Amino acid sequence: MNLKALAKDTAIYGMSSIVGRFLNYLLVPIHTYRISAESGGYGIVSNLYAYTALILALLTFGMETTLFRFSNKEGENSDMVYSTSLRLVGLVCLVFLAVIMICLSPVSTVMGYGQHPEYIACMAVIVSCDAFQAIMFSRLRQQGRPVKFMLLKFAFIIPNVLLNLFIFLVMPSIPALSGIFQYFDYGVGLIFFANLLCALIVFFGFSKEIAGISYGFDKDLAKRMLKYSWPLLLFSLVGILNQVADKILFPYLMPGAEGKVQLGIYGACVKIAMIMSLLVQAFRYAYEPIVFGSRGKDSPETLAAGMKYFIIFTVLAYLAVMFYMPVLKHFVKSDYWEGLEVIPIVMLAEIFMGVYFNLSFWYKLSDKTYWGAIMSAVGASVMITVNVLFIPKYGYWACAWGGFAGYGVAMLMSLFIGRKHMEIHYEWRVIAFYVVLAVIMLLISHFLPSEMSVVLKMVIESILLLLYCIFVLKEIKKSLI
Repeated sequence: MNLKALAKDTAIYGMSSIVGRFLNYLLVPIHTYRISAESGGYGIVSNLYAYTALILALLTFGMETTLFRFSNKEGENSDMVYSTSLRLVGLVCLVFLAVIMICLSPVSTVMGYGQHPEYIACMAVIVSCDAFQAIMFSRLRQQGRPVKFMLLKFAFIIPNVLLNLFIFLVMPSIPALSGIFQYFDYGVGLIFFANLLCALIVFFGFSKEIAGISYGFDKDLAKRMLKYSWPLLLFSLVGILNQVADKILFPYLMPGAEGKVQLGIYGACVKIAMIMSLLVQAFRYAYEPIVFGSRGKDSPETLAAGMKYFIIFTVLAYLAVMFYMPVLKHFVKSDYWEGLEVIPIVMLAEIFMGVYFNLSFWYKLSDKTYWGAIMSAVGASVMITVNVLFIPKYGYWACAWGGFAGYGVAMLMSLFIGRKHMEIHYEWRVIAFYVVLAVIMLLISHFLPSEMSVVLKMVIESILLLLYCIFVLKEIKKSLI
């Protein structure tokens, strides 16, 4: 495995994801300090963006991974694979948009936004743009162009942050605009319009990639790609459902003002836990092209090394969030803090999802993607069942444990079934060492005297974190020798 190439690309992709999300994190305090928890306004944001994430998975239907797989297959034309993928996703997006616009009124009413159907229309256009752009972003990854990838991500993120700052810090003080601000739920609805404008801006940077649609369309290739991709759709859905199904189901399982309040609290606090999903995403962006570019005997070794380093670094991130929670919690207003206790559970669920992603390559590389469909369906069923049964009684706690259970079941199924189909010698002893080391450090932190000052406690935890990093550096050094 080319560890240096993986580290370099992960750093660049991670910069666009982590720095970008960090900039968006700066919006969280603005939103939560301007949108009170009691108003339920942040629940609207959490709910609609949950729908967007789920629909995005449906509109891309596994074509991102399919693009990598077929572009690296012998005898396939990479340009034709890309063009065919782009046309397939583009067609699905157009059909989706047409259906939503025709049925806008009833769809908005069913979703609970009958008074603001423009929210639904706006989100439909946003998710269609995101789906189409997802294939072009995958093309950049497949071609090994992380710098352009990063620049285009920032072309969306920076204007979006600036627009949100204008909406919540400037608009209310301008008499001519204050009426618009109040009409759209005191700025909540304007968040979506800002997102739409920024999504359209990104298209200007994709002129070359959009022109690639002219490479043509191969019907036979499209059939083979769809056969490969449809199980990946379910695989993708389980990941998305574990992240967003709770936010979609919540208003139906706990209707009324209390439901919106709880959803807003949960949605705001989960933002802190999302550092784990950032690492998973950055790792995936860099890792997929390397794995699908491997040949023969190198693939199992690549998968084993990838799993080891993924767990080592996500555990590091977990420790960092837990140790620095006294600082991180200030990203949200104090009336949202009651939801902070679910963060450890949500982060563990994200780790399970990342391990599941790493384990998934055995059926992707052997073209047995139907296994992904089966395991994803089981995991999603577990997660949805936990949510449906327990949200009415336990609220957002059921959301956290539902994700934990769903990812956990899918991860274990992939591990045990995968052993029979592809022999991969994962370095379980090394992985276990770092997991146990992290558990010991968390126990030390937990049993520190309660009367100890926050500053002193964080100093001790920082020393523990530094010790963990020293072990990690030694592990990296051994791999490079």
